[in-house]
Amino acid sequence: MTAPTLLVLDADPLPRLGSLTGRARVEHTDASALAERLPYADVLLVWDFTSHAVRAAWPGEGPRPRWVHTASAGVDHLMCPELAASDTVVTNARGVFDQPIAEYVAALVLAMAKDLPRTLDFQREGVWRHRESRRVAGTRAVIVGSGPIGRTIARTLKALEITTAVVGRTPRTGIHGPGDLDRLIARADWVIAAAPLTEQTYGMFDSRRFGVMQPSARFVNVGRGRLVVEDDLADALRKRWIAGAALDVFAHEPLGPDSPLWQVPDLIVSPHMSGDTIGWREELGSQFLELYDRWAAGKPLLNVVDKKRGYVPGH
Repeated sequence: MTAPTLLVLDADPLPRLGSLTGRARVEHTDASALAERLPYADVLLVWDFTSHAVRAAWPGEGPRPRWVHTASAGVDHLMCPELAASDTVVTNARGVFDQPIAEYVAALVLAMAKDLPRTLDFQREGVWRHRESRRVAGTRAVIVGSGPIGRTIARTLKALEITTAVVGRTPRTGIHGPGDLDRLIARADWVIAAAPLTEQTYGMFDSRRFGVMQPSARFVNVGRGRLVVEDDLADALRKRWIAGAALDVFAHEPLGPDSPLWQVPDLIVSPHMSGDTIGWREELGSQFLELYDRWAAGKPLLNVVDKKRGYVPGH
């Protein structure tokens, strides 16, 4: 029996797939050859999860991979109408990034509350300037995104005695629906975006939403860059509609050195690193190998994405 062909869309460092020796024919490709090689693959591993090459290369009619796995939580970089309409199963890296991102959000909340960026600026300048900082216990946070990442953020912030509310696509026990969002963010001290990018969430944080927030509120985006209209956020910060913000994801990455976002007052910019802790690539590789074992054994796959919604449905 011929071993299945596993095609890997490469990124450095390469995944460790030695345990598949004899069980799969592992082939590697870059974006330029992806379209040519996709019809001959049984499985596609999108290791380069920053690439949009799958959207352009995905075949219409004819042979195509039976399963696509992306080493990321988001799937908007690979979804196209042809893939969504096909019978190909899509899985993601759900579960790997939950706690690291929640810890990163907590770090940002504490850094902004305690004015740490300005403390470091004053240290570099050799300036002794006493200030009062903000207590986080007793403040309110709204987390937009009710998947595992959003729920883990809520649990982590609760440990700091922050009152949390989670907003998801569909209201259910413990989760508010989209209709509650404006009411909740109007009273929030912290608004955390952790939602997938879909037609409903694209550009959801714009001038109107920043205008709803309190002048003392701070905004954090660890979801997808295009959840936010970046020019509107920059304008809201310059006009002091809100007190501060932190962005870890952007509409275009990497953020160019001439981007005006670098100079926006009270904005923390980080290079899409909130989920990337030491050993994260090994975790992603191990997760894929576990999924491959299930696929090869004919067992149902975990982390199956609803291709119409663009994320793994909750339970």
